[in-house]
Amino acid sequence: MMKRLEDLTVKIFADGAEKGGMLEMYAKPYIKGFTTNPTLMHKAGLTDYRAFAHDVVAAIPDRPISFEVFSDEFEEMERQAREIATWGENVYVKIPVTNTRREPAYDLVRRLADEGVKLNVTAIMTIDQVRNVVDAVKDGAPSCVSVFAGRIADTGRDPVPIMSECVEILKAAPRAELIWASPRELLNIIQADAIGCHIITVTNDILKKLPLIGKDLADYSLDTVKMFFDDGRKAGFTL
Repeated sequence: MMKRLEDLTVKIFADGAEKGGMLEMYAKPYIKGFTTNPTLMHKAGLTDYRAFAHDVVAAIPDRPISFEVFSDEFEEMERQAREIATWGENVYVKIPVTNTRREPAYDLVRRLADEGVKLNVTAIMTIDQVRNVVDAVKDGAPSCVSVFAGRIADTGRDPVPIMSECVEILKAAPRAELIWASPRELLNIIQADAIGCHIITVTNDILKKLPLIGKDLADYSLDTVKMFFDDGRKAGFTL
């Protein structure tokens, strides 16, 4: 039997960088946290990273929010991470798993985690990366291990077996949570829940489909027929 939204154990985080949309999701009790990234901020037209972050944290003080560093140099990443960590108790610092030269960020992750910085290690796509990140955070502060299942699926690979293996690997780090990142459809929420993934990050366009969970398929079929009929009539088509 299809689970109802309220019965899901996976935590749903809203993924976006537009304040209005974030506050819309904040009003919904089933949204347990928020994630952002420089790409989403750029698309939203933001130019003052620090001001936006402070504004959002003031409006959403009681659910986890991730903000990402944007340097390609580990020394500067560390400086940015330490500042971002001061923005709020609910703030997680996103660190990319490597820089653009494929140099791994594991040493930086371990150092920050051991010093109590809450981290969200991002852009992960391989099992080896997951193992190394888990080893780096296992003795440190609460953290998230963000595996981009949607991008894995974009390559033609089934992400479910990979994510299931990640769930097992995360057992070595009880203070870390696995994120199913970059979902492509509502079904991914059900899949993440089924394998015991801790968190899934979801954009607002997919979140708006949540009321469809468990909808009767015969009713949905009729809704679709009515849509085609109404749109054909509105277009004024004749033959």
